[in-house]
Amino acid sequence: MWLIRLAMGRPVTIIVAIVTLVLAAALAVKTMKVDIFPNLNLPVVYVVQPYGGMDPAQLEAFVVAHYENHFLYISGVDHIESKSIQNVSVMKVVFKPDTNMSEALANVVAQVERSRSKMPPGTVTPFILRFDAGNVPVGYVVLASKNESVAKIAAYGDERIRPIISTIPGATTTHPFGGNVRTIVVTVDPARLRALHLNPDEVVNSLTTGNMITPSGLVKTGNTQRIANLNSTVLDIHELEKIPLRLGAGATVFLGDVASVQDDMDIPTGWALVNGRRTVFLSISKLSEASTVDVVKNVKDALPRMRAVIPEDIDVSFNFDQSIYVTEAVSGLIYESAIGALLTGLMVLIFLRDIKSAAIVVVTIPVALAGALVGLSVTGQTINIMTLGGLSLAVGVLVDEATVAIENIHTHLDRGAPLYAGIAEACREVITPQLLAVMSVISVFLPSFFMEGTTKALFIPLSLAVGFAMAASYVLSNTLVPVLCGWYLKKHSAQQHHGKNKNKGFLAKMRRSYATGLTKLFRFKPAIFCAYATIVGLLLAVCIPTLKTEIFPMGNPSSFQLRISAPAGTAVEVTEKYTQDVLQLVNELVGKQNVDISISYVGTQPPNFAVSNVYIWTCGPQEAVILVDLKHSAHIQLGELKEKLRQRIAKQLPQLTISFESGDIVNKIMNLGSPTPIQIDITGSDLDKNFSYAQRIITELRNNKQMRDITIVQPLSYPTVDVVVDRTRAGQMGLTALDVSRAMVPAVYSSRFVKQIWWRDPHHGHSYQIQVQYPSAEISSLKDVEAIPIKAGALTSPSVSDVAQVNYGTMVGEFDRYNLRRILSITANIEGDDLGLAARNVEAAIKRAGSPPRGMNVDIRGQVPLLYKTFEGLGNGLLLAVAAIILMLVGYFQRMRLALVVISVVPAILAGVVLSIKLANVTLNVQSFMGAIMAVGIGIANAILIVSFAETRRVAGITANLSAIRGATSRLRPVLMTSIAMIAGMAPMALGMAEGGERTAPLGIAVIGGLSFSLAAVLFILPAVFASVQDKASTTLPSMLMDASETQEGK
Repeated sequence: MWLIRLAMGRPVTIIVAIVTLVLAAALAVKTMKVDIFPNLNLPVVYVVQPYGGMDPAQLEAFVVAHYENHFLYISGVDHIESKSIQNVSVMKVVFKPDTNMSEALANVVAQVERSRSKMPPGTVTPFILRFDAGNVPVGYVVLASKNESVAKIAAYGDERIRPIISTIPGATTTHPFGGNVRTIVVTVDPARLRALHLNPDEVVNSLTTGNMITPSGLVKTGNTQRIANLNSTVLDIHELEKIPLRLGAGATVFLGDVASVQDDMDIPTGWALVNGRRTVFLSISKLSEASTVDVVKNVKDALPRMRAVIPEDIDVSFNFDQSIYVTEAVSGLIYESAIGALLTGLMVLIFLRDIKSAAIVVVTIPVALAGALVGLSVTGQTINIMTLGGLSLAVGVLVDEATVAIENIHTHLDRGAPLYAGIAEACREVITPQLLAVMSVISVFLPSFFMEGTTKALFIPLSLAVGFAMAASYVLSNTLVPVLCGWYLKKHSAQQHHGKNKNKGFLAKMRRSYATGLTKLFRFKPAIFCAYATIVGLLLAVCIPTLKTEIFPMGNPSSFQLRISAPAGTAVEVTEKYTQDVLQLVNELVGKQNVDISISYVGTQPPNFAVSNVYIWTCGPQEAVILVDLKHSAHIQLGELKEKLRQRIAKQLPQLTISFESGDIVNKIMNLGSPTPIQIDITGSDLDKNFSYAQRIITELRNNKQMRDITIVQPLSYPTVDVVVDRTRAGQMGLTALDVSRAMVPAVYSSRFVKQIWWRDPHHGHSYQIQVQYPSAEISSLKDVEAIPIKAGALTSPSVSDVAQVNYGTMVGEFDRYNLRRILSITANIEGDDLGLAARNVEAAIKRAGSPPRGMNVDIRGQVPLLYKTFEGLGNGLLLAVAAIILMLVGYFQRMRLALVVISVVPAILAGVVLSIKLANVTLNVQSFMGAIMAVGIGIANAILIVSFAETRRVAGITANLSAIRGATSRLRPVLMTSIAMIAGMAPMALGMAEGGERTAPLGIAVIGGLSFSLAAVLFILPAVFASVQDKASTTLPSMLMDASETQEGK
């Protein structure tokens, strides 16, 4: 009551406070970050260990196993994952939510340092980087030129473009995709080596001693101190050709006699394609706490600076702008909210038939939203889908408080009350029911603070948005509304103020008809209750099991990602041709004019750029990742396109295995690192048994029509050339396995990771490695490997064939581990959007495949565990919300009965939600669950109004039946106004009117369905339940303010 007295006593103060609030909201919006999701708080630390040439088995045993054992000493670790292919291992240390990541990262670094004492010689320091679910690519900077080589473009990208991007706030990038590190390549001639009785290792040793880094000294000459500059490292790379390979007397053999020197790049392991042509691109990612919109804007603003530091014939562009999805979501929700607010005001105008009163109600909406924005800013939230979803939900319900207050003001003025006294009394009369209504809506969101993981991270921002908006609405309805009513309603006609039309007009007739209907209805209470329970029970029992479920609505994004896999070991050049063929199929299906751009990466990341594996992972030269961005104006249905592509690729490129992956930022984040929604991990030490059991599961999965792109991730039969050294024979020839290895490594790979030899570029101040290698065309058969010379100097130099058997073989191409145990992974996509059904089908397929052998575990990962955890958290949250509301109502009414009467409308609301979801053919997801929770809150708020007014009359001595009728009749207009206004406000969202609106449509659909059933239950079922439950209830309130001998009738 003091709030009303303050407002009416100091109206100018209230207006000043409102203006201040609006200004504060404007400042808050400017400082708040804009993103697609809130920070999901899924902390991860990646440790990426490159080792050029080392095979997957070696990396797993000699490197990964040591790291993983040490990581177990770190507190807060949830699990450890690792992948090992040739040249690199990627370890992923996943921490529990709310872990102190500064401390965790320091512990990871410490354990890495401890592990390095057990690493093989030549192991370089690994890359260690903090990651989060929000660290996803927000676009790509593409470098293209018709004249420059890929090597030069890559060098410009690495040395000049990457430093600019890395200094942009919130942005991060890796080395350029598509090139390799600039390198001085010494290519030896195998025939000349053999003719001169030399071996590759001797060339490496000569380079090491003939071009070495030594510190400069000091020489004082008189009064001058000079730097003693020794040309121990050459400045002109062709000077390397003059390094002698043999010292002493006799004919001198120079490096140039057996090799050529070229300024090029390291051995390419993969190629980047843009629209099917080789070029270079940089992946731009945002830090988890950064704004996608700000990062993209800053990168675009920096493009002129990038163009200024590279040659004019290299074009720089920013593509795959993922901020579009953010701006679409934000603008779409704002648009839908604005339309909803207008429709809400229209509904209020229809019921009140007073434009000034309707205007007062509508004015409270933006002011309440301003208050919510200030609250969100103060609590450190961002503008994202969840906070905007909460504000959109609040738009419809915000009118509730103001509508109830204005409706009651009109009622009192119609009875002839003086203007100011009538306003004060009307507001005082509803202030407590209003508070209960607000608390009931807020209560349904309170359990979000007790959820865990991703569910908690998603729902807390939404809950705060709704809570702040509702609290602001409550304050405004008791401050701004009475002030504006006092200023503007005094101009109303006497007829409106003194009740001469009290029993006239449509509203009066509707109230009389409604009261008559309730009177007749009360004669059949048992039948009504049975029908209510039966209808609601059947709807829930029939609809709930058949609802489609997913975590977040997929929508219809305009981009997709496709992973293609050729047979294991396919050369990268062949895979590149397959990639171009697939791109041609895409152009044929959608029309080349409808493809905005395509970006592909073929093959693996170079060992020098190993950290890039975190962003684009491929397990060998046989794999390629294709990202296609379609034009928005084409309005292509991705589901249909994917099915057509599957059919065409299966027919025209049967040697390829394909898998579609998320291509837009929303689904990439929600996948939480999983490439596909379904992933089955088979854990066991025997990979042959794992593979056998995996085949049984795949057979069962393929019997399900919903499953697509079923494949085993790891290549288990990667082709090899096996060199088996006969150590006895080698020893007899004065050789060891080390000699064979030193001779072979430069020939079959390069000397890069054996001996580090450097050249300094005098023009740019950078240094580059020098490596010795064979021409790739010279080592193309078993005979070429056998012919590699091992020992130099002798007239008959022994070759590999003299000490080893060389044959073709196979080995595992990728070793994956989960918590130190090997896993075999099956991935699959699903047709449609019913992830819940797919999860049940997968579980059934595993069951039909039979029990796994002893020591083998089968786990379903991907999105399925998150789906179960999310819905478990949401379900438990809804139960906790209802329990919280019951406790609140019992505390207010002092009776459990009345609390249960109010709760009796909840089954009807849930039935309306599930039926609307079913009829609209959308999924039960986070968005629709939000709508269901909000519908429950609003339905209970309306029920509280009726029950509160009815109970007041009952304790005053009126019968329960008559109290129920009068309470419902007196609250008919506000209940209709708030419910219909909320439904109207949600209609634009439910229809998905804005761009990308299909992602938020389930929220609006759930609210409309729940409120429609709630309206019927509140107006017809609730009064009957109240009349029956309270028919013979005592009118004595439990109070200790009076003795037992005194009556407590309503006092």
